[in-house]
Amino acid sequence: MQKTLRIHRVLALSIAGAMFAAGAAQAQAVTQGTAPAAAAAAGAPAAPASSSGSAAKLDRSDRNALIEMAQANMAEIATGKLALSKAVNPEIKAYAQRMVDEHSKTLAEVQALAQAKGVELPKELNVKYKAKGAMLEALKGDIFDRTYMKQSGRRDHRVTHEQLRDNMNKIKDPDIKALAMKMQPIVEQHLLAADELIARTARGATGTAGTPGNDTSTITGKEPIPNKK
Repeated sequence: MQKTLRIHRVLALSIAGAMFAAGAAQAQAVTQGTAPAAAAAAGAPAAPASSSGSAAKLDRSDRNALIEMAQANMAEIATGKLALSKAVNPEIKAYAQRMVDEHSKTLAEVQALAQAKGVELPKELNVKYKAKGAMLEALKGDIFDRTYMKQSGRRDHRVTHEQLRDNMNKIKDPDIKALAMKMQPIVEQHLLAADELIARTARGATGTAGTPGNDTSTITGKEPIPNKK
């Protein structure tokens, strides 16, 4: 009888020791954060989802819309800074400064939203915008002023405005759509200001009323050659 009792006591102590060791190991795993299963068992909160998970949920059109908005703002900032150093007309310099200021603010909003959505934006301009910038870089004087206003002021803002309008029916994410809606009237104001400035400088140069609706400059930035008399 005594031998049986001793055996039972030994078994009980062994079981208690095993349970204690298991509890200690689980507590250590939870404390160190090295065992997700142990953390879940202890009621620890789950780790936050990574940003890549947010990007995976976005539709391709939503990601493309963010990239297009970033590129458009980056391009206006780049050409605006170029105009600040090369333009000869004070009004065009003032327009360029407005472009740098307002597009920098909008770009910061695009970048913040892209980071929140887990979308990686390009760090430099695409080939199309680089080519336009290189062409402007080669110009100077009045021809630079006219080309900058017709290309960056009018054409590029017109293209961006059309992109934003067309994307409204494609964007699914409400935050991205809200940002596009916020950016659209800003671009429209820049386009109208460019048209007014082009007309005003044309009147000053020729003494006749300008025609802001007719863009006769070529893609190379050269003004049309007047007909010989």
